[in-house]
Amino acid sequence: MKLMKPTFVILAIGLTACENNVKPVPTPASVAVVADCVFPNQQAAPGWVCDEPLPGLEVQATGISEKSAAGIAYMKNKAKADALGNLAEQFKVKVSKMVKSYIGTTGMGTAETIDAAASSTIKTISSQTLSMAKTYKSRTGPEGRMFVLVGLDETRTRTEVEKAVKTSMKNDKALWQEFKAKQSHDEMAAGIAAMED
Repeated sequence: MKLMKPTFVILAIGLTACENNVKPVPTPASVAVVADCVFPNQQAAPGWVCDEPLPGLEVQATGISEKSAAGIAYMKNKAKADALGNLAEQFKVKVSKMVKSYIGTTGMGTAETIDAAASSTIKTISSQTLSMAKTYKSRTGPEGRMFVLVGLDETRTRTEVEKAVKTSMKNDKALWQEFKAKQSHDEMAAGIAAMED
């Protein structure tokens, strides 16, 4: 029988001792995944609940309704009304930028009159103005709240921008008369609606 040399025995004992102290490397299945978007109770939620852009929508907004004994239909209508109010605010910002950009690039007015035209236009926009807004998604959250996503695609956005500008022109004729000398109201409204912000 052949005896092992002492160096091999020590090496074997050392490897065995190290083997017992090695911590397991986490596998992808054991790593906790943190959701980008969560409901108020921290459960994962669809991205649109947290205003993540939905492909194909030019402008979008989410509305929320608290749980109600009146039922799902009531909650959905209330959440949609909230979403339309939020959409109107976002739409006002977008339209203001478009009006300022259009009038500014055409050299049709001073900074003061450009601001006045943008202000005049956004005053005409309300949640009722956005009649073409469509409900795209709805979801009941884990705590019973209703979440609704409304939005406008590019075509509907242009139509609503043009409509808002034309309404503004009718409501504030004196201001818009300054710009009318170069273009008709219809041409101007269509031009503003075609602007990218």
